[in-house]
Amino acid sequence: MSLDKESEVPFTQFACIGTGFSGIALGATIQRWYSISPSSIQFFDSQPCVGGTWSINQYPGAACDVPSALYSLSFERNPNWTRFLPPHDELRAYLTKVAEKYNLVPRMKFNTKVTKAEWIPSPTNPRWRLTILDLETNLTSHHECQFLFSGSGQFNSPRPLDVPGIDSFQGPVIHSARWDHSVSLHDKKVVVFGNGCTAAQIVPSILSSTAHLTQIVRSKHWIYPPVDAKVSPFAKKLLASMPGATLLQRFIVYHLAEADWAGFTLTPSAASFRSRRRRMAEKYMKTTAPEKYHPLLVPEFEIGCKRRVFDSGYLECLHSEKITLTNDKAVEILPHGVKMADGRVVEADVLVLANGFETNTPTTLLPVVGTGGHTLQEHWSETFPGPEAYNCTSLHGFPNFFLLWGPNTATGHTSAVMAIENGVNFALRVIKPCLEGRASVVDVTEQAEREFVERVQEALGKTVFTSETCNSWYTARDRETGRVWNGMTYPWSQARYWWDCMMIKKGDWVYSQVEYRQEEEARIVVHRFRRDCLGWAACLGCKEPEFSFGAGIGWVKVCCCCACSEDMGIGCDRTKGAELIVQTILFTHITVSTILHINHDPPSVGHVSNHRYSCTYFTTSKALSQQPARP
Repeated sequence: MSLDKESEVPFTQFACIGTGFSGIALGATIQRWYSISPSSIQFFDSQPCVGGTWSINQYPGAACDVPSALYSLSFERNPNWTRFLPPHDELRAYLTKVAEKYNLVPRMKFNTKVTKAEWIPSPTNPRWRLTILDLETNLTSHHECQFLFSGSGQFNSPRPLDVPGIDSFQGPVIHSARWDHSVSLHDKKVVVFGNGCTAAQIVPSILSSTAHLTQIVRSKHWIYPPVDAKVSPFAKKLLASMPGATLLQRFIVYHLAEADWAGFTLTPSAASFRSRRRRMAEKYMKTTAPEKYHPLLVPEFEIGCKRRVFDSGYLECLHSEKITLTNDKAVEILPHGVKMADGRVVEADVLVLANGFETNTPTTLLPVVGTGGHTLQEHWSETFPGPEAYNCTSLHGFPNFFLLWGPNTATGHTSAVMAIENGVNFALRVIKPCLEGRASVVDVTEQAEREFVERVQEALGKTVFTSETCNSWYTARDRETGRVWNGMTYPWSQARYWWDCMMIKKGDWVYSQVEYRQEEEARIVVHRFRRDCLGWAACLGCKEPEFSFGAGIGWVKVCCCCACSEDMGIGCDRTKGAELIVQTILFTHITVSTILHINHDPPSVGHVSNHRYSCTYFTTSKALSQQPARP
């Protein structure tokens, strides 16, 4: 049943699906950057509360595997984390606090599911129309917006168990992302499917309460020594009282985490890095886990193929007599147990599924209909053999639509929140002309999308993710062509993604209902980077900073452009002088990392060189006077 009439369809400038890190980062940033009222955005979430993945994943032992200093928003650093790796309830409380600070909670509709999003190509009022299902009343309604953001993430559809007979099981069946806290495991025989990061957190958390636990190992993972610890009261007081302490902490943790990126490429230096990490992990696993389980646990594939797992008591708990580990194949679920390939039956009162989520497939997403009635599912099955997006956020034929933490933004070593925040900043830079009234619709070009995607897949083909011994949820093989497609991971460093989100290549975008005049734009010319480049130059003639550098880590404001061109010239139209910026260790680190990465990746040089970039501020006094203060 529909509740609204055509003339009564509510409209907001922004709409976002999801109220996790992506949605909250978006809602906060449009206020911080453009002073846009929270009333201009509407959120929809099928969950009953704020939190996104941390509202969904509430299984015993659920915690982040990235340090809290980095797994948080750069503009809302928190000195009061209780642990180095925060538990799910603390993360959800943090997100709720940030949402309340920016007055976003009143703009959130919970227990509502967006069942369809359709682009309405009106010549006078182009917009997105959403079909909304109220999960409590089962009534449908509509909502319209100018800009649509999908912040539902990549892990929202639990993978069905590929063992027949599960419907015949007489006891509770619990997926880790749908945990039923009303089910008691006390003195129950429990069978757990899976042994990845989630299972490694669940098993030691529930083992003591069970009568017996059987864990069916379906794959192997490299398990690192634990890094979690309580944050002392003194450390929390120091972080809260010392100016810049949380920023410094964030930078140090970022630097340590990003160091693992050095092991992903198929180069001699990366192989050496992986070999050192492998020796460390293998030694830890063999000295901590029972010897009888070593063949079931220690992988043959290289470090980096799958996301590393930090041990949280899992290996030690395998010494308990209450647990049995097996890698025998389960062939059938029976009413009171699991039949194995050798014919034996493992008795079970409760089944726990820690077998992950659907990845690398478009079928799990909501129906999104772009221009010409072309759906997102068709785009990812006909135009491309799998999930992809220009700069991980945008798709040709889907104007004013952005994916937050979209395809190829996942990492195997660091914080997803950094990628989310950079994606939000990138999208808001893209739509800036629309927010200024100089355009109403923006769409990435087909050529730009295709060229970006090919660069990404080519680069991923030179990483450990596609090595012969690697078989992970990051990749999928096209059934017709046999091509390995990785729609999950980012092939370069997070410094590189930060850089790619900094500036907008105007030639890659089509803005409609606006007349662009070149003489009104401040432009940047980027020539070939030199290996001896030391930094960036500030345009001292600029009245306002052109860019805010360091999104996701910290902020350093500078004017436009690079002093490292072949002729060492500055490309800003308003510049009469320049000086080298060495403002912070943070900025120098990211800049040098970016430059070194570009020099070590020849295909990207052609991508970066000889492009003209549009600054985000404009030279006319009228345009400058209309700019809101930026962070």
